[in-house]
Amino acid sequence: MELACLDLEGVLIPEIWIAFAEETGIEELKATTRDIPDYDVLMKQRLRILDEHGLTLPQIQDTISRLSPLEGAADFINWLRERFQVVILSDTFYEFAQPLMRQLGFPTLLCHKLEVDENGRITDYTLRQRDPKRQSVRAFQLLNYRVIAAGDSYNDTTMLKQAEAGILFHAPDNVIAEFPQFPAVHTFAELKQEFLKASNRNLSL
Repeated sequence: MELACLDLEGVLIPEIWIAFAEETGIEELKATTRDIPDYDVLMKQRLRILDEHGLTLPQIQDTISRLSPLEGAADFINWLRERFQVVILSDTFYEFAQPLMRQLGFPTLLCHKLEVDENGRITDYTLRQRDPKRQSVRAFQLLNYRVIAAGDSYNDTTMLKQAEAGILFHAPDNVIAEFPQFPAVHTFAELKQEFLKASNRNLSL
């Protein structure tokens, strides 16, 4: 029994914080887990910037409403679901993801939750658990699933290490250089081939 675990932002959809940074013109908001490995440090920085500029959740959601999945992502998810059980493991938030999940056909998503006050100000965030991607893969393995995982950032690497097979997809050069043990690909066609290679079943395109 095999299960495919995928990161979301940068793999299937655009980076939400980068899109919001481009709309607001705030360069600091472009930082992601490709740049800052410690997620708590990154989120504290983001919340500080939002607070300094008086920006709210509805404003971020307005940006998200205009985003679409990456070209080929929906077709890839459909291809993958025909061959594997599929779970999206993401450090995004349920308050962000809904419109984009709809465009991807609502695959299973495990992520985090924001704390928001009555004025729409994001006051804090609640992690589903510490090291959630690796812990999720570990839990699936305890259910006797063999896991193949793909992601693009530092926060995906513990998931890739825990999985029976890990794949870097759309990863920046710094992540590829630091984790040479994982195959690195940049197109959905290449990613399909890596999933087929990693499978212990006789699957085809």
